[in-house]
Amino acid sequence: MAGDATTIARPYAEAIFARAVETDKLDLWSDMLELLALAAKDPALSGLIASPKLDKSQMAELMLDIGGARLSDEGQNFVKLLVENRRLSVLPEIAALYEQRKAEHEGTLDVHVTSAFALQPAQEKQLAEALKKKLGREIRITSEQDPELIGGFRLTAGDMVIDGSVSGQLGQLANELGI
Repeated sequence: MAGDATTIARPYAEAIFARAVETDKLDLWSDMLELLALAAKDPALSGLIASPKLDKSQMAELMLDIGGARLSDEGQNFVKLLVENRRLSVLPEIAALYEQRKAEHEGTLDVHVTSAFALQPAQEKQLAEALKKKLGREIRITSEQDPELIGGFRLTAGDMVIDGSVSGQLGQLANELGI
C-alpha cells in the first residue's frame, strides 16, 4: 500500500516542486504541505477523508478551513485538486517526496541516526562532517536513542540505511544460521 501511495503522490510532489522552484517559494510550499500532511494524518480527519459522509465540496471547505491563512491561493487550488481527485489520503507522501526533492535541490541530505546511547552534539557534528566528505552534500542530522539496539547505531539517509547496531548484527547472524 505504501508503494501505491508513493506512486500516486510522486506526480503531485514533482509538479509542486517545479512550481515552487519557478516561483521561488520552496519554504512556503514546505510549510503548507507540512500543515496539510499533519492534518491528513490526524486519526479523526483521516477517518473523514476515507468516509463518504462528506461530499467533495464539504471536504474541500473543511481542508481550506484547516489551512486557513497559511494556504496561498495556489495552496488552496492544490487542496481543491486533491479533493476532486480523492487524493487527500496521500498528502503525507506528497509532503515527504517534496521535502526529498527540496533537499536535493538545496544540496542537503537529511540523516536520521538511531543509537543505543544519546549522541552528544560533538559526535553529531563529527558524523555530519564525515558524511559531508563522503557524500559531497550538506548534512542535517536528527538523532534519537533506542536502547533496544544494545550498542552501535542505525543511520538512515534517503534510501541508504547503514545498520551498525549490535541487534542488527545479531539479527543478521541469526538469519545466516537459519534461526
